[in-house]
Amino acid sequence: MFYGQEQFLVNQDLTFNKKNLKSFERRLTEVISSLQPATLRWRYFFSVLLCFVSMCTAIGAWYWLTDPNTSAVPFTQSLWNHPFFTLASFLLVILFMVGIHRRVIAPSIITQRVRNVLGDFNMSCDDTGKLILKPTRPPHLHES
Repeated sequence: MFYGQEQFLVNQDLTFNKKNLKSFERRLTEVISSLQPATLRWRYFFSVLLCFVSMCTAIGAWYWLTDPNTSAVPFTQSLWNHPFFTLASFLLVILFMVGIHRRVIAPSIITQRVRNVLGDFNMSCDDTGKLILKPTRPPHLHES
């Protein structure tokens, strides 16, 4: 192979790699931006719901703890005597078991996982999905 021909193949390969990176970046940006509106809706809905349920739990806990019969009766009977607190606490636990916290931060979970994978290739991405190319590090003295 001649030097000029070899250089042409290297340039052609670099052009192909740049196209692949641009395609990957466009797709990643598209996925993250498509999650943003849903995340905002979930944030608003769940923040209102979570505030309401938390306030109900706190108010119910206050009445439950200040009730003089709480220490005199068994635990289950005490919960049965305070259905407002019991229901609010149960609903709060269910919300977290369903994954209320994951729906609110879904884009950041995806970008963090992508950053972990891209780290192996000396790349990263910002919160919108744009790729960040990091300079290659020189090999360590003990690596060979």
